[in-house]
Amino acid sequence: MSGAPASPSTPPAAPVPGAVSVETADGVATLTFSHPKGNSLPGSLLRSLTSAVEAAGADAAARVIVLRSRPPGPFCAGASFEELTRIGDADTGSEFFMGFARLILAMRRCPKLIIARVHGKAVGGGVGVVAAADYAIAVADAAVRLSELAVGIGPFVVGPAIERKIGVGPFQALAIDAATWRDAAWAERHGLYAEVVPDTQALDAAVGALARRLAASNPDAMAALKAVFWRGTDEWETLLAQRAALSGSLVLSDFTRRAIAAFAGR
Repeated sequence: MSGAPASPSTPPAAPVPGAVSVETADGVATLTFSHPKGNSLPGSLLRSLTSAVEAAGADAAARVIVLRSRPPGPFCAGASFEELTRIGDADTGSEFFMGFARLILAMRRCPKLIIARVHGKAVGGGVGVVAAADYAIAVADAAVRLSELAVGIGPFVVGPAIERKIGVGPFQALAIDAATWRDAAWAERHGLYAEVVPDTQALDAAVGALARRLAASNPDAMAALKAVFWRGTDEWETLLAQRAALSGSLVLSDFTRRAIAAFAGR
């Protein structure tokens, strides 16, 4: 929907849990997702967020997209552990992980530049969402971690987006050491974050300033530039589907079921 944007430092009234809201004004579409459990991403929320990205990409009134989640707490806690524990067969598992694949593919295909506003920590799939954005600005305490191996799977679906953004070596470090948080300075040094600012007030100022500049830029030039950025990813439709099937199979193992149950119970 369109309407006057809320003040960047004062988000609109909290929506229904697990919601995605869209505000479009002055050429900027702001997509805000929220979930009461750390802004985690169950399947329904992934579908809503994917649809919102696709709609904003097709909206002539939007020339740039800001992707954010609702503070306080983490930017995104990744996959919903409640939903993971309910997966009973490989097809259901593959379909769950395809939710992340479809979101990444929608962000890749979107002709508008996407700015990620990262107000807090990002875990697992949340790191993949940040990596799939075209530009990410984060606060100094927005640490990142890929926790998938710790629960018996791996960052297979989000991996291509992360590896594309930060390179093989840093991706390996994140994927293998699943227990260690990497701070925002590390993420900036390796290219996951384009900018790190001290606090949310500075974050809103930086995101707002960049969004306004991009909203005044040539849409055709930005679309062409984005196509250049994503060159070499044409096979991702097939690749991410294969990775989702792999994850959907691994999540059924006894090891993974025990690990997820223990992780969710912390």
